[in-house]
Amino acid sequence: MTKIEIEPQLKLACPTLRLGIIQCKINTQEKCPELWDIINETTKKLQEELAIDAIKDIPAINSSKKGYKAAGKDPSRYRLSADSLLRRIVNGKGLYRINNVVDLLNLVSIKTGFSIGGYNAANVDGTIRFGIGKKDEAYEGIGRGKLNIEGLPIFRDDKGAFGSPTSDSLRTQINANCAEFLMVIISFQEEIGLSEAMNLASELLVTHADAQELQTKII
Repeated sequence: MTKIEIEPQLKLACPTLRLGIIQCKINTQEKCPELWDIINETTKKLQEELAIDAIKDIPAINSSKKGYKAAGKDPSRYRLSADSLLRRIVNGKGLYRINNVVDLLNLVSIKTGFSIGGYNAANVDGTIRFGIGKKDEAYEGIGRGKLNIEGLPIFRDDKGAFGSPTSDSLRTQINANCAEFLMVIISFQEEIGLSEAMNLASELLVTHADAQELQTKII
């Protein structure tokens, strides 16, 4: 399993931070109708029952926003991915269709409120360290271009920054060639709800991505 550490500076700023890690071999496919039946049912219910103003009160999102502020980033300008996904749904835009792995990751995120990183483990080099972004640190987010990550909670490996709760990067994105998947569920509320989210993700990975050699860990 890929080694992941939380850097002391981020630990000090966010003492309730925990990471739920799942790593497995997967079969990445462009389409998965059975998964989208579940996604459509979930998004329909959320759109009917969830108001924009209520998103901020979801416990996992509320605690994550506090974590962003503690690390030094404004969560209203650099939205958490779970916040952005739920806003899309409430506004009637639905979820993006990417592939079975990214789509199930997004499903877990909207059902739990956790922001989740999904990475092609083959493109990660060395130990992963979760810390705070630095001024002028290079980062290119998926669909966002160059992103100012100063003060943002950031995953780094030996090649540099590659992931955050706001936007993952092009270097480690999940594409059709991804066979080794690394998922990190980011909790700023200790382990509350984290095991349940990991169990849901594991079940979806086995059912809809043929996950094999699945390993899990909380740090």
